[in-house]
Parts: sequence; structure tokens; C-alpha cells
Amino acid sequence: MAAYNLRVCHLYGNLLNTYGDNGNLLLLEYYAKKLDIDFSIEIVSIYEEFKAENFDLIFFGGGQDYEQVIVSKDIQTKKQELTKYIEDDGVFLAICGGFQLLGEYYIGAHGEKIEGIHALPHYTLSQENNRFIGDIEIYNEIFNETYFGFENHNGTTFLGEGEMPLGIVKKGFGNNGKDHTEGVVYKNVIGSYFHGPLLAKNKNLALRIINMATKKKYNQTFSISQLND
Repeated sequence: MAAYNLRVCHLYGNLLNTYGDNGNLLLLEYYAKKLDIDFSIEIVSIYEEFKAENFDLIFFGGGQDYEQVIVSKDIQTKKQELTKYIEDDGVFLAICGGFQLLGEYYIGAHGEKIEGIHALPHYTLSQENNRFIGDIEIYNEIFNETYFGFENHNGTTFLGEGEMPLGIVKKGFGNNGKDHTEGVVYKNVIGSYFHGPLLAKNKNLALRIINMATKKKYNQTFSISQLND
């Protein structure tokens, strides 16, 4: 029996998996097992209830326009509990469309305004006949860590009051191609446009996410050397 247990919600995991985003959960599960943590994953999808107290970590991936519109409507029924979870320092990793839907709104491919859950104050506009595509490198000043990945997104996201970027862009475009920010950090929420997945090249960040969850639940954290054993 594992020494620790993390209950993980894969939000709309049967609908949203653009560019292998679900690989983030596979990596977290792999690292958790090395740390003697039972990593139990439950998909919560459309027409299903989300209860904040049932989970220690949430993963919310990105999807194509069709699936994201479906999710954008259903997630309004989960808005209150998701906001409660976030404000109670729940650990949350959101990629691309998931990142966008935690905010105020995003503009769809045809110019339509699609409501987020307003849990975070960022918003996302749409580029006309352009996408941000390519390798990306960002630097997180707080953690003194550099993260590497790949971005592919039409949306341009602008952070709001109380939000910090996951990193400052050293190579690539980031949230909007203008202010050199990429992703978001708010309480224990991490959002990013990194695909491929985000954690494949960033073991330090994967451990950081696990540590946020185990510190909150057990007041226990782990070192990078324990992953390398």
C-alpha cells in the first residue's frame, strides 16, 4: 500500500486531448509511483457533478473548437465548485483551452464570444489568419527554472490582476506575442499553452505540481533527487 494518495480529476478527459495533453497525467502518475504515491484518476465530464472536496489535483486539457464549445456550456454547471476549489488552494494544471476557460472569456474561430467560468481574470482574443507555432523557452524568476516546450495556438491571452505568468518568454511567442508572458500562476493553479505535453521536458515543474498537492494534503514534499533514484 502506498504511503500517500492523490485523488486526481481529469476534467473532460474523454473530450479534450489536443496534441497529447493527456501525457501530462501519465508523467505525473509515473513520478508519483516513484515517490510511493497512489495516483488515482477519475474523469469528470459533461452532465457529471464535480465536488471540490473529492480531489487533490485537477488536470484540464485543450481541445478542438467543436469539443471546447460543448465543454464551455457544461462547465458553467461546475463553475461554483471549481472556483471554490481554486480559492481553497486546490492544485490545478490547465493547458490551452482549459487555461482559457478558467478565465473571463475567449473569442472563437468565427468571432463568437465564449464564456469562461470567471474564476481567473484573464481573457483571450483570436488572431486573424495567424497562429503561434513553434518551440518555446520561458524562464520562471520565482523558481529560477527554465521550461522548454512547443506551442500551437490561435488565441492571445492577457493576464489580469493578481495573476503572474508561468514564465517570461526567451524564445517563442507565449500568451500573446506582445508582453513576453507565458501561462499563468494563481494560487496553486498553473496554466500554459505548452503542448506535447508540458511536463515531458520539465521534470522540475512536474515535481513542483506533485509537491503542491502533497504539501497541502500531508504537509510533505519531495526532492528532485528522489525522482532520479
